[in-house]
Amino acid sequence: MTKLFWLTIWLLGAVLLFGSFGGCMNSGSNPDNEPLIRVRDRILTVLDFNKVFEITKTAYPHNFKDEPEDFRNARLRLLNQLVVEMIILERAKELGLSISSEEIHKAVAEIKSDYPEDTFEKTLLQFAVSYESWEARLKNRLLMQKVVDNELKNQIVITPQDIASYYERNPQATDTDADSINQTKDINENIIKHLRQEKAEQAYKNWIKELKRKYSIEINSTHWEKLSGSKYRKDQELENEDSSQDSG
Repeated sequence: MTKLFWLTIWLLGAVLLFGSFGGCMNSGSNPDNEPLIRVRDRILTVLDFNKVFEITKTAYPHNFKDEPEDFRNARLRLLNQLVVEMIILERAKELGLSISSEEIHKAVAEIKSDYPEDTFEKTLLQFAVSYESWEARLKNRLLMQKVVDNELKNQIVITPQDIASYYERNPQATDTDADSINQTKDINENIIKHLRQEKAEQAYKNWIKELKRKYSIEINSTHWEKLSGSKYRKDQELENEDSSQDSG
């Protein structure tokens, strides 16, 4: 499987039903319709979580469900990712950020261009996901990235000292043709992009912690214990709790 394929699976699987968050819900007598995660007015139900997990399981080995600890960790990792996504979208709402039609159309075109003809649509059919749901999901991912760029990447200043330090740590970067001015310019631009990404990643974890303190986050411990077989603790987190920092 290609990296692009798994990126697509992530876009399909992380939160297909973000549009159902918020507002009043009539859960009736079905516990699957009850909230599992609540961030302010945003709600993700037990049913939503299970649907997402069924798709994200495809990224794991077929026999991983036979390993109870791995299975629990996969569920916990997904729970943490969904909480992070919900608080980033809350932050987007506060900042008044949105994704335009032009931005979504450009992103869709770029993704489709990497697929042979008709295979993209077949991938959606394979996972029983409508194009509308996938596009809505992609829009949320683009919005999350815009929030990260606005809050972190765009605020980062790269100094000449930062670039000099990079060359000291990576002397091979200076092994270029001295007469190639354009090549040197391109290398410096790539280094600046790399350093900005690096600094953003360093700041990201603390930024997320601040958002978690800022917003009211509720996990239904009863439902979580039924799903995972273990009680949820507020400090219970795993690495890689979000993937929104994966783009350069």
